[in-house]
Amino acid sequence: MEPVRVLIVDDEEELTSALEERLNLRGFQARGVNTGADALAWLEETPCDVVLLDVKMPGLGGLEVIQRIKNAYPQMEVILLTGHGSAQDAERGMELGAYDYLMKPLKIEVLAQLLVTAAARKEGE
Repeated sequence: MEPVRVLIVDDEEELTSALEERLNLRGFQARGVNTGADALAWLEETPCDVVLLDVKMPGLGGLEVIQRIKNAYPQMEVILLTGHGSAQDAERGMELGAYDYLMKPLKIEVLAQLLVTAAARKEGE
């Protein structure tokens, strides 16, 4: 089975780096970027199964990024991350097509299982 390809998008560089490392150690093919613009540029060049996307980022925020992802790649699964985002942001993200959302701090086991189920859903479509 091919590894699940995950793009991590979060403006907190330490979190992005740690998630990338921990997911890669668990057999995922993870890559992290720190801006919404970098995420969109990366997706144009690289196939991906699931995007793990922070809601609150400076510049191009998560809700704008998910809209652009869903317009360009309707089959792409997106899981939103929120630490200081409101439930309203998460609800709006779900309306925009997010697969699910998680609150920070993350439990890596929960995240890993959610990534697998999101990728399986994408493959089934």
